[in-house]
Amino acid sequence: MKTKMITAAAILVGLASGAGAADLKAASGHTIQLGAVNGSAYYTVEDGGLRLVATVAGGETAAPVRFISTLADGQTMTISVPASGGVEELTFRRIGDRLVVEDDQDLRASLAQ
Repeated sequence: MKTKMITAAAILVGLASGAGAADLKAASGHTIQLGAVNGSAYYTVEDGGLRLVATVAGGETAAPVRFISTLADGQTMTISVPASGGVEELTFRRIGDRLVVEDDQDLRASLAQ
């Protein structure tokens, strides 16, 4: 049942996925894959900022967890999960009227520059 909810939410938001940084469009979605944790995220434009909703679960029997955050320009929200050898992260960064999605590979590359 919980897996069906996550799957349905992912389908409804029109998923866009892939490694690297990418712009997330309002009312469209992004697939979240962090090790054994999967889910989806989308945002809407609100008076107070960009309202980001991310729902994730760690397997078929795990209860889904939803994160909701309204981001002002320059703010970020990061989802981080334990992984072998460290952590895996996905960061949502508001830049002006855009919401950029960065995976942990992007963050490591930016720190190396």
